[in-house]
Amino acid sequence: MRESWRWFGPEDPVSIADIRQTGATDIVSALHAIPAGQVWPLEAIKAYKALIEAGNADAAPLHWTVVESIPVHEDIKLGRPGCEKYIEAWAHSMENLAACGVKTICYNFMPVIDWTRTDLNYKLPSGAYALRFDQKKFAAFDLFILKREGAEAEYSDSEIAEAKAVYEAMDDAERQQLTENIIAGLPGKMTEAYGLDDFRAMLAKYQAIDAAALRRNLYAFLDHVLPRAEKCGVKLAIHPDDPPRDMLGLPRIICTADDLEILFEDQPSPSNGITLCVGTYSSRPDNDLPAMAKQFGPRIHFSHLRGVSRDPNEQRSFYEASHLDSDIDMVAVIKELLEEETRRNKAGQSGEEIFIRPDHGFQMMDDIGKKVNPGYSTIGRMKGLAEVRGVIRALSAQSR
Repeated sequence: MRESWRWFGPEDPVSIADIRQTGATDIVSALHAIPAGQVWPLEAIKAYKALIEAGNADAAPLHWTVVESIPVHEDIKLGRPGCEKYIEAWAHSMENLAACGVKTICYNFMPVIDWTRTDLNYKLPSGAYALRFDQKKFAAFDLFILKREGAEAEYSDSEIAEAKAVYEAMDDAERQQLTENIIAGLPGKMTEAYGLDDFRAMLAKYQAIDAAALRRNLYAFLDHVLPRAEKCGVKLAIHPDDPPRDMLGLPRIICTADDLEILFEDQPSPSNGITLCVGTYSSRPDNDLPAMAKQFGPRIHFSHLRGVSRDPNEQRSFYEASHLDSDIDMVAVIKELLEEETRRNKAGQSGEEIFIRPDHGFQMMDDIGKKVNPGYSTIGRMKGLAEVRGVIRALSAQSR
């Protein structure tokens, strides 16, 4: 497997020099400054790749090999007239990346918002800080801060009462912080942050879009993009919806193994693959991650290796746990990924290793108090990478 590290560009508090010290070999990044719907120019890609790889002659080499993400314009997800120009821009960007040797592209098809958390600094008993999604806080936001039209119909009477109690226990600063945590431009979110009024307006655009319509719009996008991906040797790796369930009245269509089966039945292209985000999928108790790793092995081009610990009393609530200490068997997942790579090698696909990265990590030790992208501090991710690397080495030694 290829060990990678997510880098958010020159403004990232974690530098390329820092990343070299982790032992990772590959960089996962994107041209974050280019708005959704615009073409990534060939020269801009070349310049960014050169920036990442500038020190390779004199230091441990790093290569930009994975994109996360080319943003999919909202008009594509909405299936609006004229969205073809945005699909064409996306495909053109993909082809420009391929011309520069960047041929694995993680993307998502989540309406309006990317991954959502209620707490970006959830203090653990160890003193480290993690990301957390609290269902009761989220309901308090949805019902009493956002005041989304029709939201009450999606909650039981007891859930509404609990959310109201949570809301009333918060002061104004806590309510503002919760709002910022949910709708602000988080790392990985390739669109602008919204104010509440803007957010309501964006949600309203999806009132006529259900899961079936959103799937049709995804398939229309892939119908155009996948033949060109095949032609230039690109592997697309769709990221699951995070959290993997409907929320805020928005449909979600990449949440379970069944969703993936539906996707591949309609779009069987070999370039159509997945990002196996272990933490995202495992935040649903009905997703069996080792089984999914085995079932979809040939489709896995990229994997985010992290886990979550779900609240036993409210399975929709979770915090992001240590990479090896969570509700899923990470060792079993890694074993399945290694077996998939063995299968590829036997089939003559030796150049098709799976890119992995430690996804998120605790803010801990000297990183506490520093300015970091939430979930993307140095030490916590380095700890996760070291743990995962140890599992890979141990399993690989056993299989010899």
